Amino acid sequence: MKQIIAIVQPHRLESIEQALHSLEHLPGFTIFPARGHPRGRGPHHVFAATEWNPDAHDRLLLMMFCPDELAPKVVEAIRAAAHKGHAGDGLIAVSELADVLRIRSGERGDAAL
Repeated sequence: MKQIIAIVQPHRLESIEQALHSLEHLPGFTIFPARGHPRGRGPHHVFAATEWNPDAHDRLLLMMFCPDELAPKVVEAIRAAAHKGHAGDGLIAVSELADVLRIRSGERGDAAL
């Protein structure tokens, strides 16, 4: 099983939702509001003292769990829907998931998805 976390631009949400809902057997996802600061613009992306801005950028954090075989399709669907070719398009992280437990039914692993 995989955990997928994507940090995306809020205005791309509708496109991302449509792309994900077009996948077969999508187990669902959760969206959180988020605020963040971009990486630095100095040499090697180090923070430069002249670029400080107290205003964080609004983003959305999308989180989902899925079977291993579905993860590449989910990642590509998010990437394609979120991509505009601009700095700040977002990030997608994929990690191994040891277990999932559905509280209501007690199902575990892929059966819980």
